[in-house]
Amino acid sequence: MVANGAGPDGNDDARDASEDSQRTDEVTGEKDQNGEMEGLAEQMSELARSLQVEDDPQEVLAHLVRAAIELVPGTDEGSISVVTGRRDVQSHAPSSDLPQKVDALQSETKQGPCLDAVYEHQTVTVPDLASEQRWPKFSRKAAELGAASMLSFQLYVEGDNLGALNLYGRTPHAFTEDSEQVGLLIASHAAIAFADATKLGHMRDALRSRDVIGQAKGILMERYGLTAQNAFIMLTQASSHTNIKLLDVAEHLATTGALPSHRRRS
Repeated sequence: MVANGAGPDGNDDARDASEDSQRTDEVTGEKDQNGEMEGLAEQMSELARSLQVEDDPQEVLAHLVRAAIELVPGTDEGSISVVTGRRDVQSHAPSSDLPQKVDALQSETKQGPCLDAVYEHQTVTVPDLASEQRWPKFSRKAAELGAASMLSFQLYVEGDNLGALNLYGRTPHAFTEDSEQVGLLIASHAAIAFADATKLGHMRDALRSRDVIGQAKGILMERYGLTAQNAFIMLTQASSHTNIKLLDVAEHLATTGALPSHRRRS
């Protein structure tokens, strides 16, 4: 008697069972991968919807940083860094003191990913800051602060000015290829949101300036019986005589009821 699975027929049965098992594993793997992609797509859609209803520029940026920390594998901290003149680095919406300190360190040492590589590349990975040789002074001190890994995404470049989404891991080699792929998706949203937030901030500043100058003109018009045009001329003359910005002159008048009378030292 031939034991079950033995002999030629038994070998065929075993081979068929192995092939069936392999196909099942492949199908299961594809389903898992598809499920992950669908889940990520849903999260990105939710992020986009939440950004559409948010009108505070800083809160938009903070929302993006929180999303990056939640969605990008290996991320512990994050911020959006703004570099001006390839010299000064400032943190916007930092998740903790760590990103702020690391950005300050880049300004202090005049080296680091935001002052170098991110100008040239869309994505910069720093697997282990403790052994990183591209920016030795910066890397060593950043590691001492508690940043073990970095992942930076370029948001925009305008001449010598730059914006970047910086993510930090507190362990070496925290970021993977998946981290880069998901990070690039979020960075694309961040680039648009950052531009919109900047425009919104400028718009609000312009509206505020218009309102303050309008209040100051109204005070002068009522007090001296001036037209709107002559009241504006009076404000500009006060600005010129005192060497104080027009908006500051208007704000001083609107809050105190008087024009500034002393020339500001330059």
